[in-house]
Amino acid sequence: QVQLVESGGGLVQPGVSLRLSCAASGRTFTRFTVAWFRQAPGKRREFVAAMRWSTTSTTYADSVKGRFTISRDNAKNTVSLQMNDLRPEDTAVYYCAADSSPTGTITRREAYDYWGQGTQVTVSS
Repeated sequence: QVQLVESGGGLVQPGVSLRLSCAASGRTFTRFTVAWFRQAPGKRREFVAAMRWSTTSTTYADSVKGRFTISRDNAKNTVSLQMNDLRPEDTAVYYCAADSSPTGTITRREAYDYWGQGTQVTVSS
């Protein structure tokens, strides 16, 4: 089993930037498709961003396009989410996800077998 651990969440004011990190165990992470999802209270878990193992293909939700950037460091087995110009509607628990061979579209939660425990991001003034 692959273990994923998110970190970097916190309470910030609107307009502030924040960087989330996801540390993965195992040596197969390099070839995994990785993604970030988020879930606000009372809402379904929604797609945020994804990057295929080649790092040449990225996908973003319209709500974060131009503000968020997903990246990875294969040598450190980590994936990051740089979040700029945070808004109150970005408040949610953010989850890191990964899979060696995703089933279906990579924007769907069903495509991923491995998930982290989540890290809370709260944007409020």
